[in-house]
Amino acid sequence: MSQDTEEKEESLFKAPPMAEQERMIEAMLFASAAPLDTREMAARMPHGSDPAEALVHLRKRYENRGVRVVRVGDGWAMRTAPDLGYLMRREVVETRKLSRAAIETLAIIAYHQPVTRAEIEEIRGVSVSRGTVDQLLEMEWIRFGRRKMTPGRPVTFVVTESFLDHFGLESARDLPGLKELRAAGLLDNRPPPGVLPRPGDGDEDENAPGQTEFFED
Repeated sequence: MSQDTEEKEESLFKAPPMAEQERMIEAMLFASAAPLDTREMAARMPHGSDPAEALVHLRKRYENRGVRVVRVGDGWAMRTAPDLGYLMRREVVETRKLSRAAIETLAIIAYHQPVTRAEIEEIRGVSVSRGTVDQLLEMEWIRFGRRKMTPGRPVTFVVTESFLDHFGLESARDLPGLKELRAAGLLDNRPPPGVLPRPGDGDEDENAPGQTEFFED
């Protein structure tokens, strides 16, 4: 079959009306547990559909609603409007707190990605335990990046879309501060009584310094 014949056959199938495409995008985002990019949407939609244009209309329709269509990394998702987040707090079953060592490690990765373990340790001034990295990997807030083109080809770490989604960020350029971390229950408001952080404290000390160097109130 010639290319001209294929083009004629494709042209026989008109794309659905934009209102219908908008409904399709809405259904996919509502049902998806993870953000979807336009390529994934286009692959599920009828031939000739334009998910990018449909997203423009859908975002406008949800502008002043309790749920909004937001960009998360390279994808799109439906999320609660930021000013109504307080209504969801009672739905939190378990609050998982990170140690200060984990917070510092996560902050360094977010600000300096892609970054190797050696580079993280150089910035922190102390070694990074395997448990700290494993915890962040288990939470799916960081992942392995490309290997660095240096001797030994060390692996690098980068933050994930789950990290961005949790803090309502479009990209790593908009990083969370201490207030967001405290609101999420990941950080105590103050150190344990009688404990003051000192430069050079031991490896993975829960009260190790450096936290405020990467996050600002």
